[in-house]
Amino acid sequence: MRRLLPVLALVLGVAALGTAHAADPLPFERGSWAKLSAAHAGRPTVVHFWGLTCAPCLAELPNWGKLLATHRNLNLVLIAADPLPQSPGQVVATLARAGLGNAESWIFTDRFNERLRYEIDISWAGELPRTMLFSPAAR
Repeated sequence: MRRLLPVLALVLGVAALGTAHAADPLPFERGSWAKLSAAHAGRPTVVHFWGLTCAPCLAELPNWGKLLATHRNLNLVLIAADPLPQSPGQVVATLARAGLGNAESWIFTDRFNERLRYEIDISWAGELPRTMLFSPAAR
C-alpha cells in the first residue's frame, strides 16, 4: 500500500494537469469594444476576428499561434465573431490546438451581432477573418 500511494499521487497530479485549460473567453457584448480599446490604448495591438464556422479562419489560427510563440511581446486579441453564438468550450479548445490558449480572447454573446459589429466599424458586414491594428500613433 505504501508504494501505491506515491504512484497514485503522481497519476492524479498528471490527470489534473491534463484537465487544466485556459480561461473561458470574455463575453463580447455591447460596450466591450470601448472597454477593449481603452485597455489597449497607447500600445500597438493586433485584434483578430475569427469564427468556428469560418474555414479560412481555422486554417490560419495555427499561424497566429506560431507568430505569438516567436513574438511573446505581441499584443494579440482574438475575438470569436461567429454569426450564431458558439460554445466557449469549443472556442477554448480550438485556440488551444492552435497554440493560442494563453492569448486574450473574447466571444460574441449577443444574438443580434450586427449591433456589436456596428460598434467596431459601421461598414463591417461580418466577413471573416478580419484583422485590425490599434496603433498608438493613431490615438
